[in-house]
Amino acid sequence: MKGNERLIATLNSLLADELTAINQYMVHSEMCANWGYGKLHEHFEKRAITEMKHAEKLIGRILFLEGTPVVSELKKMNIGATVDKQLASDLVLELGAVKSYNEAIKQAGEVGDCATREVLEGILNDEDGHVDKIEELRDQISQMTLPMFLTTQI
Repeated sequence: MKGNERLIATLNSLLADELTAINQYMVHSEMCANWGYGKLHEHFEKRAITEMKHAEKLIGRILFLEGTPVVSELKKMNIGATVDKQLASDLVLELGAVKSYNEAIKQAGEVGDCATREVLEGILNDEDGHVDKIEELRDQISQMTLPMFLTTQI
């Protein structure tokens, strides 16, 4: 099925966002593992896997719409040198994703591609959950201080 070219371009932009997120989360995951924060390592690793699944869905949809997935482009990554900076940069990343998915959902509706809109809505729900989890971790840091929080992540 030949899809709308503008929507395919948007899907490729979202794909670049997801591929960037995968890399950022994997680096953060390995940094936390290196520091001995096993729980945070697992948290970031699971999020990277979720982002991989998003990328897979986007690639599948682009192909279905007879487009060409662009997997060679990444956006700017912001690697945090500390856990609190990692969470801050991840929050910016996820808030950007929520905004981009909302815009893409609107665009898919405007071109009458309800199936693509449905795929994007599913991913958006995951991104909303990521924002919620990051805010939860940041709240814990705020309430118990960073050193105390980190002792719970070993």
